[in-house]
Amino acid sequence: MALVQYRDSHPYAHLQNEINRLFNNVGDTDTSSATASWAPAVDIYEYQDRFELSVDVPGVAPEAVEIELDNGVLTLSGERTSEKRVENADRSATRIERATGRFYRRFILPDSIDTEQIKASGRNGVLEIVIPKHAKAQPRRIKVS
Repeated sequence: MALVQYRDSHPYAHLQNEINRLFNNVGDTDTSSATASWAPAVDIYEYQDRFELSVDVPGVAPEAVEIELDNGVLTLSGERTSEKRVENADRSATRIERATGRFYRRFILPDSIDTEQIKASGRNGVLEIVIPKHAKAQPRRIKVS
């Protein structure tokens, strides 16, 4: 049996994350990221022929996620709501850790991607985005006649 450190012990950790999030967006002309309530975790994998993004969005229907590609910038946005947070006289929250509200993430993509072949699907609270790369020109021998 192993002991794992409880990460919520620092009382200012959430405040520090919020300050960092706001200052990281200074100079951003789109205010959506500054007003986002949370940012989903994203894993990015690069293969020879594609990039794959795995985006954690539990509680968000895949069709409710907006994905836009504009000038090489991929933008993910949407909203997670909670029906359980409706006021109820016989219930009070003991602890709420799952963020709700708008989310927003942006990624600058390299020029090597094939923008026409991007595909997205969602399953089990994870949005999978596949971004193919352009086929590289293969070297070939040219016969002189």
